[in-house]
Amino acid sequence: MRNSFGYILGFLVFVAGIPALMWFVSGRPFPWVPSLPWAVLAVALMIIGLSLSIWSIVHMKKVGEGNPFDAYNHELAPRTKHLMTDGPYKYTRNPMLVGVYIYDLGVLLWLQSWWPLAVFAIEVVLLTLQVRSEEKRLEADFGDEYRAYKQSVPRYLFK
Repeated sequence: MRNSFGYILGFLVFVAGIPALMWFVSGRPFPWVPSLPWAVLAVALMIIGLSLSIWSIVHMKKVGEGNPFDAYNHELAPRTKHLMTDGPYKYTRNPMLVGVYIYDLGVLLWLQSWWPLAVFAIEVVLLTLQVRSEEKRLEADFGDEYRAYKQSVPRYLFK
């Protein structure tokens, strides 16, 4: 059950909760559908983002033998046993978050409102603080191997 908790919580927060909050602050009625070109682009971004996040989670579970959900130094599920440096992790140190951000950009395009940008900005700030905390733990867990990885792969997409 402990293993499932992180996945369920991650789904509730990132796939459902934050987009629901974005929808709420947008003032859009439910359901609301944008014009076709915007809808297609928004759905494409959401699918790409979710796919990247799911690929990252599956890869972490198989190769890292652990769970990604470690919130502000509180282990919510068993941590990975191996440093992730291949698969989606060879392009970004945080592919799950990059996937979440791409998904959220799709939500923003769907809603076509400025207010959800505030929710997105707060999410990015809070998750960047989380990532910095996680980086300290990874340095403690994996030492020079993580420091070398950190030097060669960007935190998100760009150095």
